Amino acid sequence: MTALPDIVAPAIEGWLSDGDRPIVVGICGAQGSGKSTLAGQLAERLARDGLKVATLSLDDLYLGTEARRELARNIHPLFVTRGVPGTHDVALGMAVIDAIRAGETVALPRFDKASDEPVPRHLWPVVDGRVDVLLFEGWCVGATEVARDDLATPVNALEADEDPAGHWRTAVNDFLAGQYQALFRRIDRLILLAAPGFEVVHQWRVEQERTLARRMVEEGRDSALIMSDAEIARFISHYERITRSILKTMPSHADLVVYLDKGRCIIG
Repeated sequence: MTALPDIVAPAIEGWLSDGDRPIVVGICGAQGSGKSTLAGQLAERLARDGLKVATLSLDDLYLGTEARRELARNIHPLFVTRGVPGTHDVALGMAVIDAIRAGETVALPRFDKASDEPVPRHLWPVVDGRVDVLLFEGWCVGATEVARDDLATPVNALEADEDPAGHWRTAVNDFLAGQYQALFRRIDRLILLAAPGFEVVHQWRVEQERTLARRMVEEGRDSALIMSDAEIARFISHYERITRSILKTMPSHADLVVYLDKGRCIIG
């Protein structure tokens, strides 16, 4: 069976021949689709081929709890939950990418999902000097705004019950249409890991949470913040609208689309 890195690494190496370095490669995919795993595998594979690689996750740009509480107070209570456009430090992401493009020494942000807070800055890994490739992965990396006419109708119970007037989903879409496009324009090439549908995301996210729980136990950390299956179902409801839009629209403009089945095997 062909492995993802065996498909993606040669594509990236081909793109490198097209222009100046570094190139910023965006990797988009639904929660649990394997974006972070692929980025790590690609970094190792490309390094073996003599390339210098840095990785950045959209998740590592999350705002901390207090900043999100402020959004919740000022815009809509649903912004207290991290994930959707509006809950990231976009300016930080642009500054990091710009510094990497300039060949500067730069610290790469990291976020601790277990504590729901950014990792202290002095613990961020540092990239020293020019790199060949920046792998920038995230669930909505490269996404475009949702059609405005579609915002009126709720896509799930969360939107119907907790955002009946549509203020939250409209604000999310406005963030995506605005500052996030400035961030995503810094991407040179875009890869989509296409799930067979949003319906598989819950199981993928459950598996992801269980892996995190095992890791925390192994490290002797408090796993009290690990979500239950029901909490995960509510959590991913925040992502549903944009994820469905990505699966519908991104295949037409991504540079590489890898279609996955529910077991994350490549089917096209």
